Amino acid sequence: MKRRICIIYTGGTIGMVPSDKGYVPSPNTLRKTLDAISDMHHPDMPEWDLVEFSPLLDSSDMAVADWNKIGRTVARLYDACDGFVILHGTDTMAYSASALAFMLEHLDKPVIFTGAQIPLCELGSDGRDNIVHSMRIAASGMVREVCVYFNGVLLRGCRSTKKSSDQLLAFESPNAPHLAEVGITIRYNTAALRPAEEAPFHFQPFADVPVGVIKVFPGIQFELFESIMTDKLKGVVLETFGAGNIPSSQNALLPIIQKAYRSGSIIAVCSQCMQGTVSLGAYATSKALQDIGAVNGRDMTTEAALTKLYYLFSLNLPKEEIKARMEQSLRGELT
Repeated sequence: MKRRICIIYTGGTIGMVPSDKGYVPSPNTLRKTLDAISDMHHPDMPEWDLVEFSPLLDSSDMAVADWNKIGRTVARLYDACDGFVILHGTDTMAYSASALAFMLEHLDKPVIFTGAQIPLCELGSDGRDNIVHSMRIAASGMVREVCVYFNGVLLRGCRSTKKSSDQLLAFESPNAPHLAEVGITIRYNTAALRPAEEAPFHFQPFADVPVGVIKVFPGIQFELFESIMTDKLKGVVLETFGAGNIPSSQNALLPIIQKAYRSGSIIAVCSQCMQGTVSLGAYATSKALQDIGAVNGRDMTTEAALTKLYYLFSLNLPKEEIKARMEQSLRGELT
């Protein structure tokens, strides 16, 4: 019996058409485009259905409510389908994939995000191969997690980050191995794939809690951020230099972070480096962050750290438990 895959079309470049304002989403046209791709009807392909969101979104407009909508759609159709392929814009795909990795608890089916750098309507579009191979992977029975597939490479969703705006290989997982690579055959890295889940699937929507990201840069005027460090701010991902380092000469950041910490905010420290890990305490300039109770984000991407904060706050856990879980691997998001 053929497997059944649900394609969820949220918007993005893959289904856009040219207009006098540039590329725009085109409602109710993707089904005709997919039907015109002969590979979608190949005997070896799974059966598929299409769910199209309305309105279609440029991924730059994605917000927490949209992540919940995608997750809720997967949950609603979970028992009726063997897997899901989510067509999504590339700009925030890594955020959405990370979000769904956390909100789809005990996931035991594939949820594959893909899209295109060139719309399907254009010559040389990468969208056709991305969809076809995502469908093949979703129907293989090998994958039981949220992934990103692009240009021959399958990545763990909560390890992915967008690395290029103009190359067809738009995504990478700099601190985790590829889960599969597509050539003449699909070669799965079975040692890296997540095992089957025993607990029943559960959808945990995100609460729209106030969290944010601050990127440290040379000469940063930390006092500009002091006004947002109130008890209303639940969590901050602090993108530091290297292994967790911050400027020490100004001595301005630590009092602000201490204020946020006393107000109940959780500070998660990630690195601006694509590859490597945060090691709080390795240098004096990061030891201070460790001393005031910042969370070590280790080798998590900013996308994973931010969406993990949303997830843990949505569980209404005590602050200390959220801090502890931020440093634990829940979906393979950190080493």
